[in-house]
Amino acid sequence: MDRFETERIETERMILTPYTPEDAEGLYGYAKDPDVGPHAGWKPHESISESKMIIEEMFMPVGAWAIRLKGSGRIIGTIGLEPDKYRPESNSREVGYSLAKDCWGKGLMTEAVHAVLDYGFYEKNLDQIAICTGPENKRSQRVIEKTGFTYEGTIRRAYKIYTGECRDSLCYSMLREEWEEKR
Repeated sequence: MDRFETERIETERMILTPYTPEDAEGLYGYAKDPDVGPHAGWKPHESISESKMIIEEMFMPVGAWAIRLKGSGRIIGTIGLEPDKYRPESNSREVGYSLAKDCWGKGLMTEAVHAVLDYGFYEKNLDQIAICTGPENKRSQRVIEKTGFTYEGTIRRAYKIYTGECRDSLCYSMLREEWEEKR
C-alpha cells in the first residue's frame, strides 16, 4: 500500500492532524464506546495499546487524521482517504470516518468531510473520491447526503464485520468536477 502523505487541515471548529502513536489515548477515549465502532463494522477498542496498534498499522500507513476540537485539542474522531478498493487503478481514494458519540448531530463530520474533499481534490489532485457505508448506518448516510455524493449502488455482502456477519455496502462517489460545481 502506498503511503498517502497528509498535512494538517484546519476548519472553523476543528484541526485535523496526521495520527501519531502518541494519539492512542485520545483515540481510545471515543473508540471504546460500544455505540461508535459497531455502526461501521469494527469492535470497540479494549485498551489504549489496541488503539496504538490501530494507529500504527491502519491509520498511519494511509495518512489518516485525528479530528481535534479547537480550543481543547480533544480527539473526537478519525477521517482518512484510503486506497479506493473498487477503483485500484484510478486516481481515486475512499473517505472513511468515525466520530465520538457526544459529537453526533452537530455537523462536525460534515465539516470535516468538506475539508478532506477540498484537500483531496485541490491538494492531492484526485479525480474522484468514493465513500461506502452500511444500510444500517443512517448517520453516515446523512453525512454522505449533506456532502453531495452520488449513489452508485449496493454491493451485497461486501464486507465482513468483527462479529463475522457479512454486510451490504452502499457505494457513493464524487468526481472533482462535481465538487467544483458544488463549491
